[in-house]
Amino acid sequence: MHLIDGGTLTSVSGIKVGHWSDSDAMTGCTVIDLPEPNIVSGETRGAAPGSRETALLEPGMSVEQAQAFVLAGGSAFGLACVDGVMHALETDGRGFPTPWGSVPIVPAAALFDLGVGSASVRPTAEHGAIAYRAATDAPVEQGMVGAATGATISKWRGAPGPGGIGSAAVRVGNATVAALIAVNALGDAFSLEGESLTGGPHVPGSLATAPPVGQNTSLVVVATDAALSRSELGRLSVRAHDALGACLRPAHTSFDGDTCFVVSTGTASAPIHDVAEAAFAAVGRSIEYAVTNTAC
Repeated sequence: MHLIDGGTLTSVSGIKVGHWSDSDAMTGCTVIDLPEPNIVSGETRGAAPGSRETALLEPGMSVEQAQAFVLAGGSAFGLACVDGVMHALETDGRGFPTPWGSVPIVPAAALFDLGVGSASVRPTAEHGAIAYRAATDAPVEQGMVGAATGATISKWRGAPGPGGIGSAAVRVGNATVAALIAVNALGDAFSLEGESLTGGPHVPGSLATAPPVGQNTSLVVVATDAALSRSELGRLSVRAHDALGACLRPAHTSFDGDTCFVVSTGTASAPIHDVAEAAFAAVGRSIEYAVTNTAC
């Protein structure tokens, strides 16, 4: 297993990523355009999520394929951008087939950035469509862009700093495992090696000032071209959230809505344990890149 130099989520063949960013209002959205066929899954461990279409990611659901994932700023208001993505996908003839036309499947989650820039400006359907049309397979733009334009971190100790988008990719056998994260955490960031990246102590203490519930949330997408079932994708979600716990301290709090989306897009072969460990590494590195590319 090794880190791909310069690798991002788009290192998985067929994945495209597009951002819409408003650097004045400090908000935005990010669209992950998925190749088809695919199998998707996901898991939320934070206690204050804002989400859409996440119930169908659970085991036993009839629909296992999605056309896109959306990560949005603007709290629950920002989920409106999904409408634009759905309409654009419908125009492209993509979605779950029904006798009355295709219905695009677009799981989405939002983070809270209303207190950073202009609280009256949130991602809209128009902005979602712009991000979808901007999606390319080029290396992902990182830093304070897209859904993480207004992201912050280290709020638990009363010393907030900028968060951001980070992305990394790992090669394991003949499979690629990649991650993208919008870091908007209550806690501080640490590298996989345990180095403090935002100045916080290794063991979090008491909250300096308890923030209102739901004003944080880190959002993760993990993609692989390894052929995995929905059940196996669940193991990737577990290790992705383990990386959040290791590299964001504290994570999964009552003030965060930490959510992970996972997708298998290909037919590569690799042991599920190795793919899961690659997901852990990719998410950990993505967190590191998110907070060290804030000038991007």
